This record gives sequence, C-alpha cells and structure tokens, in this order.
Amino acid sequence: MNSLCERPHPSRRAVLLAGGALFGWAYLPRFARAAGTRDPRLVVLVLRGALDGLSTVAPVGDPDYRGSHGDIALVLDGPHPALPLDGFFALHPAMPTFARLFQARQALVVHAAATGYRERSHFDGQDVLESGFPGPGHTATGWLNRALAALPAGDRVAPQGGLAVGPSTPLVMRGAAPVLGWAPQVLPDAGDDLAARLLDLYDHRDPVLASALRRGLEAERMAAGDGMGMTRRKGGLDSAAGMRQAAEGAARLIAADDGPRVAALAFDGWDTHVNEGGATGRLATLLGGLDGAFAAFESGLGSHWKDTIVVAVTEFGRTARINGTEGTDHGTGTVMLLAGGAVKGGRVVADWPGLKIAQLHEGRDLKPTTDVRSVLKGLLADQFGLSPMVLGSTVFPDSLPVQPLAGLVA
Repeated sequence: MNSLCERPHPSRRAVLLAGGALFGWAYLPRFARAAGTRDPRLVVLVLRGALDGLSTVAPVGDPDYRGSHGDIALVLDGPHPALPLDGFFALHPAMPTFARLFQARQALVVHAAATGYRERSHFDGQDVLESGFPGPGHTATGWLNRALAALPAGDRVAPQGGLAVGPSTPLVMRGAAPVLGWAPQVLPDAGDDLAARLLDLYDHRDPVLASALRRGLEAERMAAGDGMGMTRRKGGLDSAAGMRQAAEGAARLIAADDGPRVAALAFDGWDTHVNEGGATGRLATLLGGLDGAFAAFESGLGSHWKDTIVVAVTEFGRTARINGTEGTDHGTGTVMLLAGGAVKGGRVVADWPGLKIAQLHEGRDLKPTTDVRSVLKGLLADQFGLSPMVLGSTVFPDSLPVQPLAGLVA
C-alpha cells in the first residue's frame, strides 16, 4: 500500500529525537484558557488503506447486504453479533465504546461518504483526502493546517497551533501554521542523566536549541503520562496497541490549557484485500484499536471532552462484493465516524443508495451520496466559526458548491 509519508530533512534545530518528540512546542506562544468559556477541540484520525465501511457500520436492513458481502457480512445473532444502532444499521462488535457513545448521543456515523476522487489509487486518494484539493497532485499543505492558518489572529485556537502524531507529519497537518510533532516512543528511554548532560551542553553552546529541548522533554513527559499510570505499549500505529497509545499521548497534550486544540493522527494498515475477516479477524483487530483510541480520548481529555470532536476518515471505501481471497478490493463510498461531547450524536446520517447491482457505483462500489468535505466543513464552521467562503476557497480550494453539512455539533 502506498501512503503519504513526509521525507524529513532533519537539522538539529528542527528535530530532536528524544523519546519520539519533535519539538515545535518550544516556538508556540503560551496562553491560559479563559475560565468558563467554550474551548473547542478537533481531532482528525486518518485511516490509511481504505476502510471497509460496509463491515464497520453494516446496513443489516438492506436485503442485498448479505448476498454481496458474503461470509464477512455482519449479523445480529450468533456468537459475535453486530451492535444495533437503529433499525437499519449495526456497528461492528469490536467497537463497544463507540456504540456506548452513540447511545449517549455523543457519536454519529456518516455513511455512503467519499471525497470527489473516483479512482482507486491509495496514494492519490490519500492526497485528495488530506490535501483537501479536488484532485491529486497538491501535496504541499493540508486542509487542517490551512484551517488553523485561516483563524483570526486573536482566536484562542490559532496561537497554540496544531499537533501531529506519528513518525512524520501527516499531510493534512502540513503548512504555515505552527505544529507540534510527537510520536509514541519506540527506542529505549535515553535517561534523565543523558538529558541533563545534553541540556548543559546546549545551554553553553546553543541556548535556542536548549530551550527547544526543555520544551520537548516537557511535551514528552506530558504525552507519556509519567507518574500518571499510563503504560507504554509496543506496536506501531498500524496496531491496536499503537493506536491506543498514540491517542493517550495526544489526549494529554491537547488537554493541557496551553496545548494544541487541533490534532491529526494517521493510522496505517487498513488495506484488507486478503482475509479481512468478519466479526472476528484482521479488520476486527484494527477496529478494536480504533475503538480504544476513541476511549483514550474520552478518558484523557477529561472535562474537555464536552467541547471535543474526534472524526475518523479514510481515502475511500471497499467493494460491496468480497473477492476470492475473503477480502475486499478498492472501492468508493465508506463511513466517517464522529465522536465527542460536542457531537450531536445518536444518528446515522445517510442518504442510502442501496446495494443492488444497478445502484452501485460502476456496478461494484457503495455509491457515495455525501461529500466528505461537506462534513468537515460543517465541523470547522461550527467548532471554529470559519465562514463558507474561507472553507470553500482556502481550506478546501475550488469547493464553494460543496456546502457545509449543518447540525453535526451539539
């Protein structure tokens, strides 16, 4: 699978590898949150590899669902029943946290969603999803960073910049707005003694770098939850443990009064061509990790959860019919998952197109009826007050006809 990976050009002033933290934090102004006012946060989870939306939120009420999705179709009975959301859709059993939030009206699903991209290249699909442009080839900046840069100078969200979680900054968060980078630790701890010696060295030879190192170590301690009961786990961001660990660290950073209010995390590994599995198996393991990430944000954000929205997006969906290797091929329409105390939840938002052959996109894919950009525009408008003009020309260029979807935020 192709994924958009930044090719870093590290210098000692730009990157300090200590516990996986990249220390842009040192250059971000610090502002105390005004007491008693709304303090919105937005977290974007990019699921790279194309999520099977029909296996994540199954249209069990569609008479053509089981016939097309075959042995991996979810059912409402048996040893691993799907979790009913309403009379038509049911959630994968690996996602009990999301189901609980849905019942508490703190989560919703947007089904049959897609960007404007209609080909099936992972690389190009991720480019379109993360850049926010109508087509591939615009890889310099991402829509989330441009949204931050478009906020008024006096806005409380803008000075804190954004948070990028992963070994490289996801495209969606690249751009002019300041970004703190952090990745879950993979290498062994350097130790307090080494950190102290480095600080002493840089204090004498490079005070700017010394300041960056101090701030970076502070960010790493906060993200790692030192002394707060957080357990370090092994595994990359394509593993269930890695997803949860990344979310735990990100939650600690964006929960801080002087921390970023906007974050992006990229989770790889969602390409399920072979042995996808149904209620159990490979996809179930990945969805369990995603569910764990939602749980980590809920618990880690504490009182800030009420003002937060976490949205999971993917470059495109997968075919309605399974292939000969018990997997699914590259498709089109899929799901977006939204959770948070600021979500007007308890709903599946869908103009359902149906799964009969004649109703499928090109006779094979779930036909998209909702533009991903309309959902993201609705969140940015209601969370941060960005205007339709800014959203349609700057954040998502050349998209003025795509109107923000209203009513997603409580």
